[in-house]
Amino acid sequence: MDSVEVSTVVYVSPEEAYEFLVDFEGYASYSKHLERVERHGEGGPGTEYDIHLQWWKLNYVVRSEVTDLDPPERVSWRIVKDLDAHGEWVVEPAPEELPEDREASEDTATRVRLVINFDADSASSDLLDLPRLVSLGWVVSKVKPLVLEEAERVVARIVADLEGEHRDVELTLHDQPETD
Repeated sequence: MDSVEVSTVVYVSPEEAYEFLVDFEGYASYSKHLERVERHGEGGPGTEYDIHLQWWKLNYVVRSEVTDLDPPERVSWRIVKDLDAHGEWVVEPAPEELPEDREASEDTATRVRLVINFDADSASSDLLDLPRLVSLGWVVSKVKPLVLEEAERVVARIVADLEGEHRDVELTLHDQPETD
C-alpha cells in the first residue's frame, strides 16, 4: 500500500473543523472538478457517498463509505468500488500553531490531516472509459500536478469559509514510501 498525507492548520476549534469535515455533501461547492456528492444513509458509519468527478473528457463516480466516526477527532472512510483505498480525516488541537498576531483568548488552532492509503495496482485501465488512443498512464501524468493545485485551491476556500476571511494557507504534502 502507498500512502499520502496532506495537512494544514485552521484557526477554529477542533469541533468546528470536525463538523465541516463530516458534511461530505458540502465539498462540491469547493472544487471545479467535483460536480456533486450524493449521500446514501444517515451520515454515520455505513453511510455511502457517490462523489461525481469531471475533468477533461472524463467523468467518474467514486463511491466511498464512512467506516468510523470519533468526534471531534477522526472521520474514517474507504472506497467501496474500483480501487483498494481507505483513509481518514484527523483533527488535532494545535495551540502551538497559533501565530503571535492572533490572541489565544479569541482564537484557537487546529491541525487537519487527510491520510489516504491506496493500492495503485488495484486500479485497472478499465476503471475509466478513455477515448481511443489515450492511455491511463497519460491521464495519470496529466492529473498528478492538477491534483495538488486543486487541493491547494480547495483548502484555501475551505479555510476562508471556516475562518471568515481569506489568508495564505500552507498545505503540507507528506509522501510516504510503499509499505507491505
